[in-house]
Amino acid sequence: MKITPKTQAITLTNAMLTNGNLQASSLFAAWQQQLNSAPQILVALSGGLDSTVLLHLLLAALPAERLYAVHINHGLSKNADYWQSAVEGYCQSLGVRLHSETVEVVASGEGIEAAARSARYSLFEELLQKDGLLLLGHHADDQVETMLYRLLRGSGAKGLAGMPAQRALGQGQLIRPLLAASRAELEAYAQAQDLVWVEDESNAEDKFDRNFLRNQVLPVMAQRWPDYRQSLQLSSDQSKEADQLAESLAGEDMAQLDCREERAGWSICIENFMQFSDLRQRNILRHWPGLHGMAAPNKKIITEINDCVIGVREDAQPVVAWQAMQWRRFQGRLYLLRSNICDFAPEQRYQWSMEQILQLADNSHIAVYEVMGEGLALKAGQSVTLCYRQGGERCKPVGRCHSNSLKKLFLEYGIEPWWRDRMPLLYVDETLVAVGDCWVCDGWQAQQGQSGKKIRWQANSL
Repeated sequence: MKITPKTQAITLTNAMLTNGNLQASSLFAAWQQQLNSAPQILVALSGGLDSTVLLHLLLAALPAERLYAVHINHGLSKNADYWQSAVEGYCQSLGVRLHSETVEVVASGEGIEAAARSARYSLFEELLQKDGLLLLGHHADDQVETMLYRLLRGSGAKGLAGMPAQRALGQGQLIRPLLAASRAELEAYAQAQDLVWVEDESNAEDKFDRNFLRNQVLPVMAQRWPDYRQSLQLSSDQSKEADQLAESLAGEDMAQLDCREERAGWSICIENFMQFSDLRQRNILRHWPGLHGMAAPNKKIITEINDCVIGVREDAQPVVAWQAMQWRRFQGRLYLLRSNICDFAPEQRYQWSMEQILQLADNSHIAVYEVMGEGLALKAGQSVTLCYRQGGERCKPVGRCHSNSLKKLFLEYGIEPWWRDRMPLLYVDETLVAVGDCWVCDGWQAQQGQSGKKIRWQANSL
């Protein structure tokens, strides 16, 4: 999305941005090199205290024209449009470019807060360019709330490590430079700078778990243990080290599992997996998705994978689905698959000239590459019809003596059961000439020195 400038930047000096204990030079020191070289710098700007202070401080480290503020209007409050207007005025006064967008928040099983977060981060990923940076204003009190919230939900070492100061997000990196600063420090800075910010009225509603922790639990903790932030930070550091150690061990163990890249995912050898202790098996299952940028499953999901997928008979077709992932087993291997579930209609048909990528309704796509001496050979201008298995299809793959049913060929070629009905079948008139990117049918293959079309079916979902 194109983000256009609104006004010329104004000049701010370091002296204007070093009131109290917050100093731009120290806050951004760890990331200054990244900030200087990043092709894009986004700043999440809700209009609240933390993001308002973050943007103000950033202007001491970088010229305004290098910053893009991003405001997301969730539409959940009657004041949402007022907040957006306030953000627009603030950015205009600073000469900072702004992108505002309204998102639809659809409540899921985890509640409206989780749905709003998901909508926010989806937009952030969409906006982030390759090697771009996104800065968020989370502070030390947010970190405490996060740790307590995760503790009460039964999180392990990774969850109790709290929010990382930096992590990958989409094509870029997410950075939280204010995690060491308390809300009181941010307020003192904002007041010294005469900053104006908005308050979300829902912050006073204790029906939300995080608000209850903030409004009811933490004030009592502060009376009894004034240094609770520092103590919890020590626990966070130790939890982070424990998780890093567990991740390192999982990586070493994965090297012994005959890991393979599969269509829309990966697989490991179950026999090798079973040689490890129960503890290390659970550790592998917890960290395996993280190796591919996906969320770590919780204890309940790991137990289901063990009991309902790994522990069932060989001829079963079990599946555990969670978030955007599926775990399946087939022929002695455990599969981890990306699973963006889409509607699938077996009766769908496509006319395809094979001159460009064909996007299919199930979120997969099929393409061809020109090669010599292999692949599918067609006459000039000849197109194909793409459709799906209906039952009773027969063909003779190249190199076979006899034709056979597609059902038996799928078994013989070891095609995973979940792909068999979704495998694109290519026809010329009424003749089946190729089965996805698995094989070309006899009589339709390119000969030596002849141009052919190498088929590639990229399945992004199940």
